[in-house]
Amino acid sequence: MTSAVLTGEPLSAPHNAPLGRLLAAELRWVLRRPRTLVMLGLFALVPVLISIGVAVANRTPGPGAGLIGAIAGNGLVLPVAAMTLALALLLPLAVSMAAADAIAGEAAHGTLRGLLIAPVGRLRLVAMKAFGVLVVATLATLALAVMGVLAGLVVVGGADGQLVTLSGTAVGLGDALARVALVAVWTVWQLAAVGAVALAISSFTEHPLVVLASVLGGLIVFGVLSAIPALEWLQPYLLTSGWTAGADALRDPLPLDGMAESSLRALCYVAIGGGLTIHRMLRRDA
Repeated sequence: MTSAVLTGEPLSAPHNAPLGRLLAAELRWVLRRPRTLVMLGLFALVPVLISIGVAVANRTPGPGAGLIGAIAGNGLVLPVAAMTLALALLLPLAVSMAAADAIAGEAAHGTLRGLLIAPVGRLRLVAMKAFGVLVVATLATLALAVMGVLAGLVVVGGADGQLVTLSGTAVGLGDALARVALVAVWTVWQLAAVGAVALAISSFTEHPLVVLASVLGGLIVFGVLSAIPALEWLQPYLLTSGWTAGADALRDPLPLDGMAESSLRALCYVAIGGGLTIHRMLRRDA
């Protein structure tokens, strides 16, 4: 260093690690956690258990039977029903756990300080943590969708590989799988909104349980508020409004208004949560 100053040579500035390497490291860290693997296994088990229950009950679907009742003899309804039901609580729980570990968990273990003073960049750090949360949301949703399709075709069966919609029409296997994929993408986007809010809370605390309690408590409160007729004017502002729109994929013709509206609402929550997270991380002391 002394020779560089005497000779007038510029000191080399620290270089940021490549973003691809950071994302790969975060992916390895997320997938190596035992809780993540156990959680994904449980999500894969959910549609299997539903299919076994439907097959054992051996009931024919009837009017007003709901999503679970519509699965009987119509196995391709299973993945949509599994994702719709899990979105009420199980999937947000998984995403909240990932977001709590991403920042608050790192702070609790004392490893966040090393990340903040490392030549990574605060914005890249936020992107890296958001990527990890999105990976968990995607894998959990895929576990429900893929195992739902397999369990629906193998265990439940029926409809000759077709999907009998709630409107009474039948669509082919390719169209049915496209509808399942649409619901999966829509579900991941809703979970991205939950993850953005959870990351924002995680950046303000060092206690992961605070993140879980705040997110799940907020979702429960949203559900209660949406059930009160006098507070119907609040519906457009509640994240959980429209979370049943995934079932619209089982109708013919396919209505997209509900999923489009809930996607725009989720975009607002992603922007707010992401903005708060970036604001906090840029000003957080190492």
